Amino acid sequence: MEIRTAASPKDVKNYTTERLREEFLIQGLFRSDEIKLVYSHIDRIITGTATPVSGKLQLTAGEELRADYFLQRRELGVINIGGKGEITIDGRTYEVNSMDGMYIGLGAKDISFASRDGSNPAKFYLNSTPAHRAYPTVLIKREGNAGEGVVVIKAENKVELGSLEESNHRVICKYILPGQVESCQLVMGMTSLKPGSVWNTMPCHTHDRRMEVYLYFDIPETAFVMHYMGEPAETRHIVVRNEEAVISPSWSIHAGAGSRAYTFIWGMAGENQAFNDMDAVAMKDLK
Repeated sequence: MEIRTAASPKDVKNYTTERLREEFLIQGLFRSDEIKLVYSHIDRIITGTATPVSGKLQLTAGEELRADYFLQRRELGVINIGGKGEITIDGRTYEVNSMDGMYIGLGAKDISFASRDGSNPAKFYLNSTPAHRAYPTVLIKREGNAGEGVVVIKAENKVELGSLEESNHRVICKYILPGQVESCQLVMGMTSLKPGSVWNTMPCHTHDRRMEVYLYFDIPETAFVMHYMGEPAETRHIVVRNEEAVISPSWSIHAGAGSRAYTFIWGMAGENQAFNDMDAVAMKDLK
């Protein structure tokens, strides 16, 4: 497990491009038959992936967590952006298809990931945060029928925003949040831009009560996203390619503009789960 320390905004404004990428950009995700994990000291979030191709991948704590098992003191959110897959949790197997998600609560011990077809493997994206109590483990589906251990995303949690004129026509799909899937602190979802739109989260904002991680995907090899971060009056940018993630501290704006439309997963950790709790930054104040 790779460890990333927290960073002060006073220091970040002096970073070189290389240092900025080293601290905040996560590359090398979705490696075949590997679990890749990055532990950030910023709200103790773990960002990672599991890409099973030839067999099952077992999620273990590793010595970095000083825990008997991965979710001994944590909760976990998962979204599959690849082919059909399966997650087995303490003997129960869940079929997790493309764009399905899962919330796995504190105390789950035996967790493994598998693909239905190794030639089109599942790509499980993971966000994990510290937890203080156990909430039910559930499979999260965008469409279909709810049932025991299965939640379907509510219509009010599929929000269409922006416009083509402002280059930010997008659909926000909320997976883990209060009132739909309960968690201790983790909030998670996905935003898809419509063709012709390239901006996400503009006008931008900060939120002192939580941090965020973005995973960008559905980006062709020849395309990229400019991820903007930093204090509103001291902005910086990171060039992000397909299936790369960016850690965003609570003091930083977080916005992106792509060379074409793309999709991203956002995961938030902190003391406040209210989706609309954000401090807006006026366009005229950005520098």
